[in-house]
Amino acid sequence: MKLNIGTRGSNLAIAQTNYIMNLIVEKNPNVEFNIDIIKTTGDKILDVPLGKIGGKGIFVKEIDEALLNGKIDLAVHSMKDIPTDIIKNLEIVSVPTREDSCDVLISNNNINFDYLPKKSIVGTSSIRRQAEILFNRKDLCIKNIRGNIETRLRKLNEGGFDALVMAHAGLKRLGFEDIISQKLSKENFLPAVGQGAIGIVAQSNSEHLELFQTINDERSMQRIFAERALLKHLGGGCQVPIGACTYIDQELYMKAAVFSSNGKQKIETDVSGKPKDYNRIGIKCAESLIDKGGNDILVKFL
Repeated sequence: MKLNIGTRGSNLAIAQTNYIMNLIVEKNPNVEFNIDIIKTTGDKILDVPLGKIGGKGIFVKEIDEALLNGKIDLAVHSMKDIPTDIIKNLEIVSVPTREDSCDVLISNNNINFDYLPKKSIVGTSSIRRQAEILFNRKDLCIKNIRGNIETRLRKLNEGGFDALVMAHAGLKRLGFEDIISQKLSKENFLPAVGQGAIGIVAQSNSEHLELFQTINDERSMQRIFAERALLKHLGGGCQVPIGACTYIDQELYMKAAVFSSNGKQKIETDVSGKPKDYNRIGIKCAESLIDKGGNDILVKFL
């Protein structure tokens, strides 16, 4: 059996796609793949901050349209890029085991966050990261940076930035863990919803659903769907300053926060419940943030 798999063309996207293909083949040795590289809106517009191009679906829209039209059989996405409202007749059919969701600091001279000199220039394309950086260090300067991981690292090495804040998972998947200066505490830097996870999207009536689900990790999916329920109830997208952290012991625990983009305001909360009630937990967490005044911050971004 040969399946067409759609993905973006960055080294990270290809690495994630190869990872998914290998997982599927381990469970289903008779499957072969053809990779279809599709350029998305987010890949085409690199000189504009993400928040100004419209954050919802800019890295997945063209791939999902190819899926809907039958040009590909499955799409591989970073979970944090998938809008909470997926195109009708498509669904997230599998979430393999999630990587560490934390953010990390990469800095010149390997300096930790607390010891960066005042007025250091820190690069990020994320409003959430900008808000969290400024909440913890109001004396730092934020500068927008776009492009794939290798492009960002090159710009750091060329001296345009003193440090970058990026996702740990992407650096790990590309073998760049050795350049990380510091893993940032989730107490101070709540990750993006879905960060560190890969999602497989397919048509809801795909004949290959059982095959895709052979690599699903139930706990990872429960955590992801809880976070997405939080985000959807708050009305946010990937470029809204909302952070969330989840883990499952016997219960599913969620901590979440909303920030003002200037880092002056932070409203946080935490909830827990049975893992099977992931949707209810996400909504309950969102309602708690709203009750504490989170909407007054978020209305500026929605």
